[in-house]
Amino acid sequence: MRGKRLYGAIGVLAAAVAICVLVVAETATARTTASCGNVTLNEQAWTGSTANTYIAKYVLEHYLGCSVKVTDIAEIPVYQAMAQGKVDAVLEDWQHVAQYKQYGQKQHSVVVEGSNGLTGHIGWFIPRYLLKQYPEFKTWKGLKGHEKVFASPEAPQGMFLGGDPSYEQKDTQLIQALGLNLKHVTVGAETAEFHNATFDLVEVKLPSRGKNCQDDGTVKAPLKDFRCAYSSYPLEKVFSSKFVKSGSPAVAVLKRFKWPSNSDQNMVSEWIAGQHMDPEKAAEKYVKSHMSVVNKWLGK
Repeated sequence: MRGKRLYGAIGVLAAAVAICVLVVAETATARTTASCGNVTLNEQAWTGSTANTYIAKYVLEHYLGCSVKVTDIAEIPVYQAMAQGKVDAVLEDWQHVAQYKQYGQKQHSVVVEGSNGLTGHIGWFIPRYLLKQYPEFKTWKGLKGHEKVFASPEAPQGMFLGGDPSYEQKDTQLIQALGLNLKHVTVGAETAEFHNATFDLVEVKLPSRGKNCQDDGTVKAPLKDFRCAYSSYPLEKVFSSKFVKSGSPAVAVLKRFKWPSNSDQNMVSEWIAGQHMDPEKAAEKYVKSHMSVVNKWLGK
């Protein structure tokens, strides 16, 4: 999940649900005899991407004999890296439409390969116990005049916990557009956000979306255009065109790579960020306990 991503914390916070065991004997057949070679996967700066990347890495290495390299290039620059053939695949893209047009439709250097099975959603969340105390917090209107409930030494007027600044977001503009007296504070990387995801969170309803609704705070637009809830959309896989044409058996496997549900990815993300499990170990645990899913990726 990327919150674009599930951000968990006390107070008002931005959250996104990229939506977030029984261990059985391995049933997949032996590795393919086709040559796989080298594959480079890009891990983005959120725990859901870590889960995607290391599970795919485990499958490609253990069942296809690939040699997998993991890079950590940010969301926008990774498109140039794919265009240059330095990265083969991104397994969770949050609808970078401008890049789809530039690198896909115009340059033909990347290929959008379809959904990874998840639905991305960003929103504002508070702990359920706080909603019981303040039922009016069900919508953003109830927050107005009660901002000091979220006071902290850093923000005595009321603190809003936001996500990693590298994420596409508009919370600073949205707070201003709604007329709320809250200070936007970056909580840090998603590992820090996910650590608090054990809280029972409920979403605060934001204004409905209109045709001019903006979700990207870097876009120059009237403030009123940010006064709306975030969109929800399918999360995409993006491959470099060079990789697609390479003939590697990894291409077909990654095309079929798809989570059965948001909860599956959230579970693995919790192992990694919440329980501090090594991503390689978390990937192995998931694969060995979900071989029916993995066999579909392998085309079995």
